[in-house]
Amino acid sequence: MEVLINLIDNAIKFTAPNGAVIVKSYQVDAELEFAYVSVTDTGRGIDPEALPLIFERLYQNRDSIDDNHTGLGLGLYIAKELVTLHGGKIWVESQAGSGSTFFFTLPIYSLPRLLFPVITQNGQLRDSIVLVRVDLTPHSKFLRGNWKETCQQCLDLLRRCVYVDKDLVLPAMGTGPAETFFVVASTDMERVNTMLTRVTEQLGAVQQLEASGTVKVTAMPLSLAGIAEAKTLEEQVQRVAGRVTEMAMQQLGCKYEFNGKEKDPNAN
Repeated sequence: MEVLINLIDNAIKFTAPNGAVIVKSYQVDAELEFAYVSVTDTGRGIDPEALPLIFERLYQNRDSIDDNHTGLGLGLYIAKELVTLHGGKIWVESQAGSGSTFFFTLPIYSLPRLLFPVITQNGQLRDSIVLVRVDLTPHSKFLRGNWKETCQQCLDLLRRCVYVDKDLVLPAMGTGPAETFFVVASTDMERVNTMLTRVTEQLGAVQQLEASGTVKVTAMPLSLAGIAEAKTLEEQVQRVAGRVTEMAMQQLGCKYEFNGKEKDPNAN
């Protein structure tokens, strides 16, 4: 989001009042695992000799932008750093006097792709799958200190508590000031207690969390009924991913899509 805001901000600043800024998102057949985003403006454009330098730290190109501005500064450098850290790429196409288009790509989060090596073994689904829920709740709605930093520290620690070949930690799902993490674990309800104890002890030992909030770890079995009816292993994993999403949304009290129809988790 910060990258997109930065590019749009630059496009607006360097485009005349009667100009236009166009933002697009799309996919390319050759790289379906990436999302493409472009920001096009009708400004003065960038000189050819400036194009290779535009993303360098503190680079300024006075001839290619509005006279009221002195340069692009750190914005594009930071944008490149962020995109690169997330596994994407960023570039620009421009002609002096004809505007510019900035492009960047980011990998698309694919739950089935990430789940596949975790929940399959020897060419078939594992026998049991459990969804573990970790809730971090602040002591008060009037937060003191850096609660987000504490939650991030707990998330990093949670990732070290699980088995990378059998468990998958999903992205954080916040509900207000509280944070909720889900873990898809290739185990059963009898053996998951060992994992719950380990996670509770590890997160409970985080001093910042002890001072500012509480941790609660619970588990629920994932029903595999009907999953085996899918013809291929890939389709089975796809169904498991859908079921994981539904369960997580239900747990959070959110509406979700099921077979193309919106469902309310509070409905009968």
